[in-house]
Amino acid sequence: MTPRILFLDHVGVLGGGELSLLDIARHFAAGSRVLLFEDGPFRDRLEAAGVVVEVVTAPASVSRVRRAGGTMQALRGLPGVLKLARAVARRARSYDLLYANSQKAFIVAALAGRWTRRPVVWHLRDLLDAAHFGNTQRRVVVGLANRWAACVLANSEATATAFVEAGGRAEIARVVHNGIAPEDFVEVDRAGVEALRDSLGLRGAPVVGVFSRLAAWKGQHVLLDALASLPEVHALLVGTALFEEEAYAAALRRRAEAPGLAGRVHFLGFRDDIPALLHLVDVVAHTSTAPEPFGRVVVEGMLAGRPVVATRAGGVLEIIDDGMTGLLLAPGDAGALARALHDLLASPEKARRIAAAGQAVALERFSLSRMLEQIERHIEEVLNAIK
Repeated sequence: MTPRILFLDHVGVLGGGELSLLDIARHFAAGSRVLLFEDGPFRDRLEAAGVVVEVVTAPASVSRVRRAGGTMQALRGLPGVLKLARAVARRARSYDLLYANSQKAFIVAALAGRWTRRPVVWHLRDLLDAAHFGNTQRRVVVGLANRWAACVLANSEATATAFVEAGGRAEIARVVHNGIAPEDFVEVDRAGVEALRDSLGLRGAPVVGVFSRLAAWKGQHVLLDALASLPEVHALLVGTALFEEEAYAAALRRRAEAPGLAGRVHFLGFRDDIPALLHLVDVVAHTSTAPEPFGRVVVEGMLAGRPVVATRAGGVLEIIDDGMTGLLLAPGDAGALARALHDLLASPEKARRIAAAGQAVALERFSLSRMLEQIERHIEEVLNAIK
């Protein structure tokens, strides 16, 4: 019997975690529902996939709580969290399990699950370390997880390790790497890709792409620094600023207008044609300056048959075998990035070899079916434990 699951996420925008949840919620759509604390394009995508969605808007005090926020900010958000938890609890009684897709969603789910005696699964998609979260945020979520989470699904070994090092109980952590539907990336319309290249004025130009929201820790500035010594190379920055990161995006645009870069940096914003854009670029660059919990775009680039150059940190180390299925570089090293890009662009046979090896690994280890099978098994274990 398909479990009835109430999925929770605190945002309405489309990020990597939301794209993953879209696949999971679609798989469990019969009898399940996604509850969002904010409206946005994520709701549209869920509904288009046949998933039942409801928006319960979070109070402003909850929306203002930030990862690095201190105790006072958390206390100001507490009344709103309790209000949300009561709203979730009223709905939770119709479901077998609560499944939280973010930290804020988990805090609310933990309370609602406690009040309704429903088990809570937390899909942890972030590194709970000082580089990403303040001490208060870590203490709260880890404390709640240790008491009331039936299971914590970590999207990488790095994420699971950070959870345990933050005080989390190792026995409730399970690693489930993100899975991606390969058919969306392996084959695309080549004529459409070439038409897209022409529309962007890139015919004959070597192109490197970064596919990520515009944020300082995502490191788009590192690629711009690297381009200074690659005068023929163009860059696609695919993604937009989220979560109050507009100042960084504006700084990138100013940098891109400087002599030596002007006309070679293309800001494409949020796009629905990611597979085609991946096939358009010659190299996919992952430039995060802090450890990445997983690195979805790394797998997407590999599936598309592109050579990937990525930061040597976090979950990326579980995806790429350096020199074999991609190239790994120290975080923030623009010089090393420039050398790696030049090497791949100047050595087409090496680029093809790395791309082919990367695609084979991505197809084998990071398939959507494998992820869904693992999640099914862990949910079954949780529900069997309370029978």
